[in-house]
Formats: sequence, structure tokens, C-alpha cells
Amino acid sequence: MPRTTLTAARIEALKPRKTTRDIRDARLRGFGVRVTPTGRKRFFIQCQHCGERVWKIVGDAATMSLAEARAAAAEMLAAIRRGGEEPHRPEETLFEAVAEAAFRRHERVWKAGTLYVNRNYLCNQLLPHFAGRPIADIDRQEVRHWFARLRATPVAADRSMPVLSVIMQEAEAMGLRPEGSNPCRGIRRYRRKGRERFLSDEEIRRLSARLAAHESRYPQQVAIIRLLLLTGCRKGELLTLQWRDYREGRLFLRDSKTGPRTVWLSEPARAVLDGLERKGRWMFPVSKDDRPRSAAWLDRFWYMVRAEADLEDVHLHDLRHSVASLALRQGETVLTIGRLLGHRRAETTLKYTHIADAMVHEAAEAIGAALEAN
Repeated sequence: MPRTTLTAARIEALKPRKTTRDIRDARLRGFGVRVTPTGRKRFFIQCQHCGERVWKIVGDAATMSLAEARAAAAEMLAAIRRGGEEPHRPEETLFEAVAEAAFRRHERVWKAGTLYVNRNYLCNQLLPHFAGRPIADIDRQEVRHWFARLRATPVAADRSMPVLSVIMQEAEAMGLRPEGSNPCRGIRRYRRKGRERFLSDEEIRRLSARLAAHESRYPQQVAIIRLLLLTGCRKGELLTLQWRDYREGRLFLRDSKTGPRTVWLSEPARAVLDGLERKGRWMFPVSKDDRPRSAAWLDRFWYMVRAEADLEDVHLHDLRHSVASLALRQGETVLTIGRLLGHRRAETTLKYTHIADAMVHEAAEAIGAALEAN
């Protein structure tokens, strides 16, 4: 952080940049001025007290002279060293404090996997930029600059933006920002080419052959992958199945991504489940513990099988896409496919309609070739 003897002329000459910057005063240790991308300048103090970092706003440079700010800062720093309490103001609350409050509130709402992923985005994409910033200072221009800096990683940018938005909503609920001031609102996400991989009939045959070859040694992994292909379930939904969830020829998922739902099973799917050995309450248990298998355990087997089947660009989730593809090719409606996959919104299922367009194109080409031959 740059340090210089602050003067009124130097503060006046400070120009805004793309990111917020702090200039510390060489004359009074712990005192400085912060310049935001909008051009706003605010005096602050920063020090360590009882092993904790203390950061406080002294005043706005537009309404307070440098002499007044330096004198007020000296008094505030002295009070902190004496152990006195300074009155807390909302504009002093830092981003990371609000982020923790937001995560504590949402840990009862977000699923464990969502909480884990969102915290990774907080640590990797949000805190490096916004940590140490008063939550009230972060404006739309600053968020735009942060979002632009992540253009090289558009997926991370798009997925961390909703996390930032939740934190800003929490700040409004806590009274730390004006209502309706969420700076994330209206910022357009990056356009990314969708990745949709569907297995062809030949690829399904190759995969089935490799699964059969490994069935005696890896019966649980083979069963799960077959069920993924037969039901369109997500792998997390199958890994956490208990035997009580399987009855009347159906799976009753207690907690899927879109909430509780029923999975109707075909005869081959029921045969897979009926062929499993029952050990305890979990359908796919860890051998020595009363807990379900992990995703990493299944992924390791999948990496081996897909390499053998020459399907190295196929992810386990692509099996779910393949179920939708097969259903559409069999003439099922979008509504039926949505219920099959457990989609909450029809828009989610509509992304598969381009398959139907491809089928129509193939049919038109076949008809054209037949007529030309005659």
C-alpha cells in the first residue's frame, strides 16, 4: 500500500482507477485516504488491536479537511490503544463480515454441496477483490470492474456473481446499504457456448460392454452407472439412496436438487436394484462405516471405464443428458421429459429441443434423398 505525506493538494490530485486504492499517511501511522473507482475519497484508520484488524472510516474528504481528519484519526487511534470503544457506524462494516453473516443465514437453505461450492467462489473470486472494503462503498462500477477482470474464467465469473448478489442482499437486510441498492442487479453474464454431450447408440453399446466386463469386481459402481443411464438421476441422488427410499417399484428421493420427488423405474432399473446386496440402511454403503459412498469413489471408476470405452470427453452428468436425448427420440414430450429428470421449470427442459430440430433435419434429408432416387 503506497505511503506518502498527505497534503490537501496531493489528495485533490488523486485520480480514480479501475480498482479501489488506499494511500497511507507517512506522518500519522495508521491514517490514510481511500479512493474508489467512482472518485469518492474517504479518510480512514487501520491498525491491529488485541490480535484483530481494526478498520474505520474517519470522514469524507469532500466535507472534512485534512487537518480535521488527521486530528480525528489520532484521537480514534489513541482510543483504540487504550481499549476504548469507538461507536460503530454501518459504513464501517467490512465486506467479509457481511459475507460470513450471509453464509450463516443461508447454510440452513443451501444444500451441503451448494454451500461448499459457493464458499469456494467466495474465497477464490470475491474475497481477493472485496476483502477489507466497507460494504457500503461497493458500487455498480466497482462490481463491473471486478466482473470484467474475470473474463478469462467466465464460468467462475457467472457463478460467483449470484454469491456476491446474496451478500449484497444481506447487507440491505442488515441496514448497511440502502434498500434496492444491490450493485449486481442488471449486470449481464458472459455468454458461454453450452456443453451438451449425448451418447450415441454405438457409444452406449461400448460403455455397456465395459461395464459388463467390470461387474464382478466393481458391482456397486457398475450398478450406479447403469442406473444413471436408466433413470436420468444425478449421481448425488443415487449415492445417498437408502433402502427405505425404494418401494413400490419407485424411488422416493427425500431431497433432490429441486426438492423431494418420485423416480419411476423401468423393469431393467428395478432389476439392477434387486440384484444389489442389502447391507444396512444405505444402498451404496462404505464397507466399514455407516455412511454412503462419496462422489470421488465413483469418479475414479468412471475415469477408468470411459477411457476403456473411448469416451474420455464424457462426464457422468452427460449420461443424464443422454437419457433426455433418448426420450425425445422416442417421441416423448418436453413435459414428460421434464418430469422424468425432475426439472422444476420447463425452461430447463427446453434446452433439449435442439435435438428435435436435428431429428427433423435428418428426416428432411432422408426424404429428400429418397425422392431424388426416384
